[in-house]
Amino acid sequence: MELPQKVRMFEVGPRDGLQNEPVSITTRTKIKLIDILSETGLSTIEVGSFVSAKWVPQMADTAQVLMGIKQKSGISYPVLTPNLKGFEDAAAAGAREVAVFGAATDAFSKANINCSIDQSIERFTPVFEAAEKRNIRVRGYVSCVVGCPYEGEVDPDRVADVAKRIFELGCYEISLGDTIGVGTPRKVERMIQTVARYVPMDKLSVHFHDTHGQALANIFAALQCGISGVDSAVSGLGGCPYAHGASGNVASEDVLYMLNGLDIETGVDMDALLTASAFISEALHHPPVSKVARALLPQYK
Repeated sequence: MELPQKVRMFEVGPRDGLQNEPVSITTRTKIKLIDILSETGLSTIEVGSFVSAKWVPQMADTAQVLMGIKQKSGISYPVLTPNLKGFEDAAAAGAREVAVFGAATDAFSKANINCSIDQSIERFTPVFEAAEKRNIRVRGYVSCVVGCPYEGEVDPDRVADVAKRIFELGCYEISLGDTIGVGTPRKVERMIQTVARYVPMDKLSVHFHDTHGQALANIFAALQCGISGVDSAVSGLGGCPYAHGASGNVASEDVLYMLNGLDIETGVDMDALLTASAFISEALHHPPVSKVARALLPQYK
């Protein structure tokens, strides 16, 4: 299959990236990072999540961040909401797009959100009802689409079942996440083709972690399948607290470099993205994970 002419990069660094950083990050730093990212040409920047501060302390200030950023016309600033309470808090803070997150295995679902797959979908139902009343768009995440830290390799049919159920609730898009970064191109291709029997390909996106260095290869395989939406995190921020050794999300700079090399349009400016990468890396006191940032930013050469 021909590669897509255009790909939408979905930036998850301020949420999925920063939520796993061990260093305390100020609200001001988060706001500035998002404001810098807003100047890159990205059309979607995930701001944070309305989850329990007890379990995800880095996201305790998401309301303040959402209300503090300079929202630019044409850019979506979604937030993660695990249940109706999270949704109501997000709506009160001015969110115009939210995301719900499920998993392809019960074991991961219970570890991540303390409920089974069936229970998680029950929790989502009132979120979709409330979102429809407020004209708020909802995106869906499915975790562990290739492998689970507790159950091992995941059958694509299980992924397809969960994706289909969440999509039918009213998601505009489903993001398929290799949460622990164990996927390889052939497995990813098989999984996407299975899910696409139930969810239209143009309603799917991918979300890869780079634990085994396969993220870019997996994204290329997804593009060949017809996927045109890719999640990534500036500077390669992130990880997974439920998967020992799992490294961060694939770096936005590395994804952009590959897409530029494939002559695929993104609308994202590399120099502006590198500015964001340098900013957050300095704030966190560690170099970027991104290979492109290390190659192109003079302070890391």
